[in-house]
Amino acid sequence: MRFHLIGPFEIVADDGRIHRPGTPKVCQTLALLLTRPNEIVTAESLIQELWGERPPRSAVTTLQTYIYHARRMFLQEELVAPERALIVTSPPGYTIQVADDEVDIRVFEKLVTQSRNLLCDGDAVAALRTVREALDLWRGPALSHFPAGDLLTGHIVHLEELRIRAFEIRIEAEERLGRHRESIPELRRLINDYPLNEWFHSQLIAALGAAGRRAEALQAYEHVRRLLADELGLEPSLELKRIQIRLLSPEAMDAWAPVRMSGQEPAALRSGI
Repeated sequence: MRFHLIGPFEIVADDGRIHRPGTPKVCQTLALLLTRPNEIVTAESLIQELWGERPPRSAVTTLQTYIYHARRMFLQEELVAPERALIVTSPPGYTIQVADDEVDIRVFEKLVTQSRNLLCDGDAVAALRTVREALDLWRGPALSHFPAGDLLTGHIVHLEELRIRAFEIRIEAEERLGRHRESIPELRRLINDYPLNEWFHSQLIAALGAAGRRAEALQAYEHVRRLLADELGLEPSLELKRIQIRLLSPEAMDAWAPVRMSGQEPAALRSGI
């Protein structure tokens, strides 16, 4: 059995059948448990996710009802064998007992880490293959099938940050393999999705310069300069300014090299997350 949370929440049985729980509160309960597989999620945390700061007086009893409905769903839909203990009462809360490879968000996190390590080790081919496998897990916005409470919203933000990191790894792996032209369409799309991410802008400008499209690269620099000034009242980063200087210098263009990521964390500003 597999649990898909990156996109509409769905459960895939071993025989390939797909089940989408129809009750939003049951979905929320299961999703929060699945973000922490094999760990105790307290009843207090589940109540906070379901009702925020104003839970009803019957919150504990109602939560127990949602757990009961979730257990019954797995049995009625024949998603698990009757003898398998899936959702276990573990005071002061509940635990869902699943392997990491049964939950797509855990698989995604593992693949991103592997791809980052491969890139650091200089294996751009394997890093690119691995990070593509990670990004292919995205079927749409995470947990988009139902409204998320505060705790799940925080996890969605974490997943989106990690997705941006995966895009960064994929772009740099392609750059290291000399695929400057191939990365340009994707970088334009990423800039449209994350307009304040300076690293994506710098990579587009660098890719255009490396592809011999200096005029377009300078136009792209002017675009991000105006965007940062209009939206945030900021000047371009030192990295972007250095790229502009290189674009304006024919001698520097002869020794063009891609811009590398710095550190282990996403390098740029983001919006709309």
